[in-house]
Amino acid sequence: MQQYKDTSDDWAKFSKKLKRLMLDAIRLRKRKDELNETIYQRRCERIEKRLQLILEHGWSNKDAKRLLKRLIRHQDELFTFLHHADVPFDNNFGERSIRGAVIMRKNSYNNRSEKGAITQSVLMSVFFTIKQRGLNPVDTVKKALKIYIKTGSLPRLAELTASNG
Repeated sequence: MQQYKDTSDDWAKFSKKLKRLMLDAIRLRKRKDELNETIYQRRCERIEKRLQLILEHGWSNKDAKRLLKRLIRHQDELFTFLHHADVPFDNNFGERSIRGAVIMRKNSYNNRSEKGAITQSVLMSVFFTIKQRGLNPVDTVKKALKIYIKTGSLPRLAELTASNG
């Protein structure tokens, strides 16, 4: 929330309540295995009620209002991690996934044009998708290009996965 510059009105109170709510939800999720299921569910309900109170408060700060719109739109997904063990409460996996592309962009002095940025984003998306499927990206792209040269159309990734077996 540091990127919001307007700290007038009730921003401090809003951001403090929201931050405390999120930290309490994360702390609760970390303790799930220690708690009785009934107690855990009751605490999850309290967390969700606290969110409702924040959403309904009527904040006056313009940045709080803007963030509220997003929170309202995504309130049903905000605490998914409390109810599904396979959903992380952070985005560390996503951040780690794009780290290589960010470093490459930085080391190459960014993209020199919008077309270059689009090309890099598409290539990185393809590269990471192939890598996440447990394939060698360079070998897979070579194989796809050979098929493209012969047939005039790119194979689907599933076809390349099946033939790597």
